[in-house]
Amino acid sequence: MPRPDLRIEALAAHHKRAGFSCGIDSLDRYLRVQAGQDVRRKTNGVFVLVEPDKPGVVLGYYTLCATALAQGPIPAEARKHLPRYPLVSATLLGRLAVSQARQGEGFGALLLADAVRRAFASADTVGSSMLVVDAIDERAVAFYERFGFVRLPDSLRLVLPMRTIRKLIAP
Repeated sequence: MPRPDLRIEALAAHHKRAGFSCGIDSLDRYLRVQAGQDVRRKTNGVFVLVEPDKPGVVLGYYTLCATALAQGPIPAEARKHLPRYPLVSATLLGRLAVSQARQGEGFGALLLADAVRRAFASADTVGSSMLVVDAIDERAVAFYERFGFVRLPDSLRLVLPMRTIRKLIAP
């Protein structure tokens, strides 16, 4: 799904965060106020979608960081290949947002595909058995479920095991 007219890169000083608006205040505020600090402190990886001819304009973004989950709520189909530790290492896709002006163009799927690839690539280095996302609402849950994420009971949290990702991205 690569598009030569778009690039996903690590958030940097030249990216104009102040003008970004996805229509959800908490996601807009995070990019404007907190994202730069998180990158400097290495608490989140923040990746932005840009057009090469307008490299400062953020079309969308997502964040990744390490996390751990208790095995209890993880559905059996996602748990069957996990070690029997009380906490399971995972990668958290903390936020994903697309500029309101560009929604409906498939940018969310592009950002998600990049996040899945990055999470899988880093799993051998940092140890991660699954990609986890905390959806912001039911519409977001439906978006992630379309891509194979499994919802945890009674929550907006979804998981995608690395074993499943391997099957999705294997040549």
